[in-house]
Amino acid sequence: QVQLVESGGDLVQPGGSLRLSCKVSGSTYSQAWFRRASGTGREGLAYIVDDGITLYSDSVQCRFTISKDNAKHSLYLQMNSLKPDESDMYYCAAARRRLYDMRLWSSSYEYWGQGTQVTDSS
Repeated sequence: QVQLVESGGDLVQPGGSLRLSCKVSGSTYSQAWFRRASGTGREGLAYIVDDGITLYSDSVQCRFTISKDNAKHSLYLQMNSLKPDESDMYYCAAARRRLYDMRLWSSSYEYWGQGTQVTDSS
């Protein structure tokens, strides 16, 4: 049974930083972060696999960093230079297989956490 539990959401000022965490129980190969992106479905932000290969959406490239600590069974998303319109619910997601395409598509992932809220404090 795979379970994902996010944490770290908080109030943050524009231009600020925040690190989200996701505790992953069970065996998965690919992990990613999404946000709700109201009206357009979940927006894929960053993807990582066990050998460390990553992929980012254009909207967060160079500002967000995805990482994982296999010993702690945890996935992270370091978010820097946050923008006001990035207030949203953030989700971690996981798939049992390695993804070779559609890596930032929500339909590629079988498992989802409940989400953690990031809110603009200004």
